[in-house]
Amino acid sequence: MTAFVGKYADELIKNAAYIGTPGKGILAADESTGTIGKRLSSINVENNEANRRALRELLFTTPGALQYLSGVILFEETLYQKTASGKPFVEVLKEGGVLPGIKVDKGTVDLAGTNGETTTQGLDGLAKRVQDYYAAGARFAKWRAVLKIGPNEPSQLAINENANGLARYAIICQENGLVPIVEPEILVDGPHDIEKCAEVSERVLAACYKALNDHHVLLEGTLLKPNMVTPGSESKKVSPEVIAEYTVRTLQRTVPAAVPAIVFLSGGQSEEEATVNLSAMNRLQTKKPWSLSFSYGRALQQSTLKAWAGKVENVEKAQATFLARAKGNSEATLGKYEGGAAIEGATESLHVKDYKY
Repeated sequence: MTAFVGKYADELIKNAAYIGTPGKGILAADESTGTIGKRLSSINVENNEANRRALRELLFTTPGALQYLSGVILFEETLYQKTASGKPFVEVLKEGGVLPGIKVDKGTVDLAGTNGETTTQGLDGLAKRVQDYYAAGARFAKWRAVLKIGPNEPSQLAINENANGLARYAIICQENGLVPIVEPEILVDGPHDIEKCAEVSERVLAACYKALNDHHVLLEGTLLKPNMVTPGSESKKVSPEVIAEYTVRTLQRTVPAAVPAIVFLSGGQSEEEATVNLSAMNRLQTKKPWSLSFSYGRALQQSTLKAWAGKVENVEKAQATFLARAKGNSEATLGKYEGGAAIEGATESLHVKDYKY
């Protein structure tokens, strides 16, 4: 048997392909309670259930925004929340043609015997949780593995451990009806150049697809959420066209054509950089058997958050900001983004060293 074909196979393939529809992408709104707390504190808003719900409602009910999205990744709390008028968020999304997704990992822990490298936990009890999430309306899942570039990093141990963890998670999701997003994030931290990032990205992605194959994962019912290939945060910047060439070449060498879509993480790029770089990739004239789209958290929300500032009177202004960013990223999936969604705050770096989600 090369790939697992269970009772959900047709549904997995259909949902993965839908999420990769050109012109649409994913809003990552799955920040843990601690992470969303940092976002809220940046605008002097208390981290409580009501404020977390208010922010997510602002995003999900923005008039016209859902047409640019195919999926929204939720945190467990958000999966079960409702709008102020009592409508479940899951229903709001489904009515807008958007598939609800769910973050299923339990964060990272140190990998013993390494120089601060990590592995991701959350496999215990995962099958039961996935069944519950499916029953609640979720149709895809996300699991974030984190690797870093250093003098001797990532180690082969860290690469193998994280690849195997992603593969175990992926097959458990598929057995229980959720499309797994495979996310091996290589942090941008460091002084390395783009060549080094490309080399490490190739090694990591090759290991991931070997592990996915070993675990009989149905690739047609998966998505990949990688970092773009860029210079390190302490290195000289390069043009969007160079990032596009290096990133697409890395993917061509490692990602099978059976994968329907690649949805990039923004990885601390500014909102504008993340959109411009994605558009440059989609303009590139070369072989691309998968659609190239986005799964952005900070790069879709930061300027919206600032415009809102936790005030009811700012909701309309904040929603207009979110709509502009969603539309810009939709255009980028078609290679048609010309800039112009650079609202206040859209060009500031969102890099956080050793980013925890």
